[in-house]
Amino acid sequence: MGTSESGGTGLPEGIELAWGLRERPGKGPKRALTLRAVVEAAVRVGSAEGLEAVSMSRVASELGVSPMALYRYVPSKNDLLTLMMDEVFGPPPPLPDAGEHGWRAALGAWMSAMRAALAQHPWILRVPITGPPTMPNNVRWMEAGLRAMRGMGLSGGERLSALMLLSTYVRSDVTLQHDLQAAWRAASASEAEVLRGYGALLATLTDAERFPELHALLDEGVFEWAVDDPDADFAFGRERLLDGLELLVARRSG
Repeated sequence: MGTSESGGTGLPEGIELAWGLRERPGKGPKRALTLRAVVEAAVRVGSAEGLEAVSMSRVASELGVSPMALYRYVPSKNDLLTLMMDEVFGPPPPLPDAGEHGWRAALGAWMSAMRAALAQHPWILRVPITGPPTMPNNVRWMEAGLRAMRGMGLSGGERLSALMLLSTYVRSDVTLQHDLQAAWRAASASEAEVLRGYGALLATLTDAERFPELHALLDEGVFEWAVDDPDADFAFGRERLLDGLELLVARRSG
């Protein structure tokens, strides 16, 4: 798909920039920056100070230019955030071939790889989702997920719905773990201390008559010795979701 310098695809400018379908007009002095340099500077700010710190003026300061200079490379802060998200997400790594290893192994690896990619920059999950995947790396991850589902015998719509379900679980897991870690740091307490305090709080707030199942756990001492294993928790949920898809596939083939 081609376009002129002033645009002509009918797509939003941020998408054109991400796919290399558009160059910002080169008015004024010769440009000393590049779009990639601007995005990388924004990522540095977000990684060090959080997403709320990312603004056109803050990124301009990071680069040592005026805020207006950035608008020669990216049209708005929202476009910059979208470009940042795609940059830090990156492309998917090589994954097991569904034809050789089976769709379950391929799809499970896809989920784990997505979790690892997002966990490197969990703050980027605060960028609001405004529609289906359109940015280059997001589309590459969608393609990889669909490729992992070869041989399942599901319709195209079912495959897309399954990818939405699985990716939502991954995003939720990364967000939850990030928020919990932040809470523990704020409390200046270890995970074990937080869990023990939580168990003690529940024992104070509830009674065995109204909350018999909860008190069975308290009597078992679960919160006294259990330390949450995020990887094990994620794997448990991932495998249960794949169990459900496996049952659907079996019904389709039966």
